Amino acid sequence: MYDSTGDKMKSIVEQTMLYDFYGELLTPHQRQIYEDVVFGDMSLGEVAHERGISRQGVHDLVKRCDRILDGYEEKLQLVEKFRQTRSRVEEIKRLTGLYRENHDEKIIAEIERIAGDIMDL
Repeated sequence: MYDSTGDKMKSIVEQTMLYDFYGELLTPHQRQIYEDVVFGDMSLGEVAHERGISRQGVHDLVKRCDRILDGYEEKLQLVEKFRQTRSRVEEIKRLTGLYRENHDEKIIAEIERIAGDIMDL
């Protein structure tokens, strides 16, 4: 399913972010099974046995949830906006430290520009 451990970790991080933002939009049944497989690290067979459904049913539900979460992100872009905001805040933090070192007023102008960009997201 995954090419390497790095790809698997990237996928897990992405799934976690999407779930954090949009998980509440899934049904309680979808959330329970998705959490068991993705976050509880349970096998499809374990979840199937515990929930009284087929292994294929668990697999299909997890894939469907992934598509649903991806669809929400495609439409709403909340995760992407969060990432952009976080990146810009990190830049503001870096520039603030630079300003403390040399009190260059150009840095304040750059911080103001970045803050304006954040407000426009």
